[in-house]
Amino acid sequence: MIEILKLGLYDSIQDLGRKGVQQFGVPHSGAMDAYSAKMANLILDNAMDAAVLEFTMLGPTLKCLKDTVICLSGAESGPKINERPVEQHKALSFKSGDVLHIGPCLNGARGYLAIAGGFRTETVLGSRSQYANITAAFKLQKGDRLPINQNVQEKASNRALIKLPPEHFNTQTLTVFPGPEFSRLSKTQAETLMSQSYSVSKDSNRMAYQLNETLENELQSCITSLVLPGTVQLTPSGQLVILMRDCQTTGGYPRVLQLSEQAIDRLSQKKIGDQFRLKWMGK
Repeated sequence: MIEILKLGLYDSIQDLGRKGVQQFGVPHSGAMDAYSAKMANLILDNAMDAAVLEFTMLGPTLKCLKDTVICLSGAESGPKINERPVEQHKALSFKSGDVLHIGPCLNGARGYLAIAGGFRTETVLGSRSQYANITAAFKLQKGDRLPINQNVQEKASNRALIKLPPEHFNTQTLTVFPGPEFSRLSKTQAETLMSQSYSVSKDSNRMAYQLNETLENELQSCITSLVLPGTVQLTPSGQLVILMRDCQTTGGYPRVLQLSEQAIDRLSQKKIGDQFRLKWMGK
């Protein structure tokens, strides 16, 4: 078991999300930065989709109740075990009674804690990802005790050390594909869409990132259609909304662009006010 002594800003258990149930209106969910979550699991030799703890902007303080091995990935967060600084992207012994303190995210917005064998919290519709009205709770609470694999025999020193590329956190270019309604934009709108700079607004969360910049819009809303993480919607007011992992499964706004999976991961590491531009995939 791992006990939550002190919460971060927003902590939840996530894996790679629910697949094959979106026709029932169930969001995909899953780790916002799937790349970083996979890296943490890879270092521990876990299954790539093993459940991890995701924290946003500020990490929690946790107590170990059973010897295990952990790995921290994603944004740099100054982790300490028993007040002693420890490295990220490396397997670490976490012994019964140890206390892990995770600080504020420094070079990104989200971090991940993987544990040997993955967290063994509740599974609903094939996933352990927490989401309101799907799982019993949509985020972690102080005092929660998280089940873990009880049979960890390997030592932390046997595992690899992997460095994440700096551009994963500081890139100012996100790759996109044309969305189903992109062809309805005028030439001027399309050129403006791909040439202007954007910044993340304060109205951003696991469901969607809204952008501060707008695009003149004369398009009519379309028939409610499928959307997925990475879909860029253009609202009647000209606002651009990028849907993220917890997004709804359908929408009626024109879908002008679709972010690549890499772009979704990298956008999830952007903070309020961070700027970026869009670039066609493959160009």
